[in-house]
Amino acid sequence: MTVPESTYRVQLRPEFTFADAAGLAGYLRDLGIGALYASPVLDATPGSTHGYDVVDPTRARPELGGEDARRELSAKLKEAGLGLVVDIVPNHMSVEVPKANRFWWDVLRHGRDSQYAAYFDVDWDRGPILLPVLGDDDAVADLSVDGGELVYYDHRFPLAPGTEGGTPQEVHERQHYRLIGWRRGNAELTYRRFFDITNLAAVRVEDPTVFAETHGEVLRWVAAGDVTGLRVDHPDGLADPGGYFRRLRENAPGAWIVAEKILHPGEPLPQSWPVDGTTGYDALREIAGVFVDPDGEPGFTELANELGVKTGYHRVEAEARRLVTDRILVAEVRRIAALLRDVDAGTARQAVAETMIAFPVYRSYLPEGAAHWAAAIAGARQARPDLAEALEALDAQVRAEPDGELATRLQQTSGMVVAKGTEDTTFYRYTRFAALNEVGGNPDRFGLDVEEFHRLAAEREAGYPAAMTTLTTHDTKRSEDTRARMAVLAELPGEFAEAVRRWTAKHGIDEPSLNLLAWQTLVSTWPIEPGRLRDYLDKAAKEAKLRTSWTEHDEAFEAAVAAWPDAVVDDADVAAFVARIERPGWSNSLGQKLVQLTAPGVPDVYQGTELWDFSLVDPDNRRPVDYAVRRELLTRIADGELPEIDASGAAKLLVVHKALKLRQEHPSLFHGYRPLRAEGVAAEHCLAFTRSPDLAVAVTRLPVGLEAAGGWRDTVLPLPDGVWTDVLTGRDATPDLATLFDRYPVALLVRGDA
Repeated sequence: MTVPESTYRVQLRPEFTFADAAGLAGYLRDLGIGALYASPVLDATPGSTHGYDVVDPTRARPELGGEDARRELSAKLKEAGLGLVVDIVPNHMSVEVPKANRFWWDVLRHGRDSQYAAYFDVDWDRGPILLPVLGDDDAVADLSVDGGELVYYDHRFPLAPGTEGGTPQEVHERQHYRLIGWRRGNAELTYRRFFDITNLAAVRVEDPTVFAETHGEVLRWVAAGDVTGLRVDHPDGLADPGGYFRRLRENAPGAWIVAEKILHPGEPLPQSWPVDGTTGYDALREIAGVFVDPDGEPGFTELANELGVKTGYHRVEAEARRLVTDRILVAEVRRIAALLRDVDAGTARQAVAETMIAFPVYRSYLPEGAAHWAAAIAGARQARPDLAEALEALDAQVRAEPDGELATRLQQTSGMVVAKGTEDTTFYRYTRFAALNEVGGNPDRFGLDVEEFHRLAAEREAGYPAAMTTLTTHDTKRSEDTRARMAVLAELPGEFAEAVRRWTAKHGIDEPSLNLLAWQTLVSTWPIEPGRLRDYLDKAAKEAKLRTSWTEHDEAFEAAVAAWPDAVVDDADVAAFVARIERPGWSNSLGQKLVQLTAPGVPDVYQGTELWDFSLVDPDNRRPVDYAVRRELLTRIADGELPEIDASGAAKLLVVHKALKLRQEHPSLFHGYRPLRAEGVAAEHCLAFTRSPDLAVAVTRLPVGLEAAGGWRDTVLPLPDGVWTDVLTGRDATPDLATLFDRYPVALLVRGDA
């Protein structure tokens, strides 16, 4: 198996192609990276900026350069000694442009007689496929016929053989599909989709034929040695994730395989999955959490209550999930409920919805994860005792038929309810302390203590040493450096609360949760261009679905939110507060990065984050990266420069480069895990551990409290016998932490000539 020492994630798009990625090979080699990790590379919707909207899984995307450029990328990476990890999307394909997807086009043309009818999860018993693309149902009057196609403005759809003739409306009525008003999609859709995105139709990869067709090309690249690893997107949406991974492993026995599985705190990865681990959101939660001061919780709770922001996390979460089942995934809930025997339709829908709302994790994998299923049923019973009989029937049928359609559909849909309700709604409503509102995070838990961090890191080394670890991804709500600076606020709850009161009095947003989120965002990304902040707040307001949403707009409120950035980005009081937290934020950034790069697992570096990167949620985190600046700084560091910790971010590049090069050149050092404990008055401010007996890592945590208490003073880090050298500075290491950390707040130590 080819397990990379590390990965570097790049976002491919028409403006950054296979050739552009190939041009990074030398830089990534010099940085110390083990493999380039690419966003989806198969053909996608024309113009797609992310690639998760695949339209043809049988060919490399032409807009990225096609097959020839893909082969050239592979050759360049091999020449540089790098592997290639590709992101694959088994759950869905894009149907936004029907003609771009030959499988979907054929299904629309021939209906259930199409040779591809089994590729998509269509409820054929409910009649024609409903396509919610019209402005409203009356827009059928705007249809026309052109060259054997039905046309609605720039949308084109195929005509079934022999259905030509008559008015466009008459032709429309003879097709295997019906165009309907877009507002009807959530309640009436007749095919399974990705979350609430009707343009992404679910694919039935549980069918061996469908698996072979949709995976054949990528598996050919794996067999040829061009691709060394696979990152699997959203396996929780599959009918049988375990079966899928077993088939994938059988066909790619030598590949490194990681699953985008979001684990709740304490939830294990299903042990029957033959994967190397997750994509690292569990590690992100643990690493970021240990830099958050739990003593800040009362102050932030008090501020949120004062401003009118709800602080009962589980109640907010339940409300948000119920909104999803009742308004967004209505069609999915109805389809599942229809499978429950001997219960009337309305009661069945309520029982199904309550069960998914109560799931303690994303989904269960019956018969694995039976405890999670039991917890969901118990939670539903507690919330709705009047549904006890229906819930008993649901529980009995699912347990009796764990591979049945009811159990399958309910489990694969529960993850959608959790993701939409929690990540995409609750995280924008429950804004008490936004640094915790991260994919895989637990906003109700304020920080992580050092001893728990050690326990979890040791568990990862014992169970999944080849799992990916991450701090920033294309899906994170904010980048690692944004989160690191925001974590400083937990050490200054009183000062921040007083500042927010002043600022809100002058420029408050008339929606409490967005107002508190906006101030946290402003200080953690300062200085930020008004346009970027405006786009973020617009998305945050619509995801919260409180005063406005993507479908029900409050134009006056949106205008007020849009005007807010221009009013605050030059505020001198805000600038002064940022100056107070900037350096502690840099300390947190360096600390969490060194921990991620050296702790158990395979660390991923998201594009550009080798320097400071104060990004927000997508698409903000997909902005172009200036590699010329990074190359120039890397050359200076490789020549021996020890940069200052300043706004350039060069100090972070030093940490990234030195840690990655050590992993690359001395992999034997990165095995095992044992806590190291500082001793002295400031011991709680040091997080330290060893990997092998000859490698030790030490970082500073809670830097504001450390400075306020008088610094390290007599605190020491007892090291095993021998002469230790700090790889970052080249100096001999000393147990005295005041001396060890006098240049950088982190240290990477090797013993002897290791």
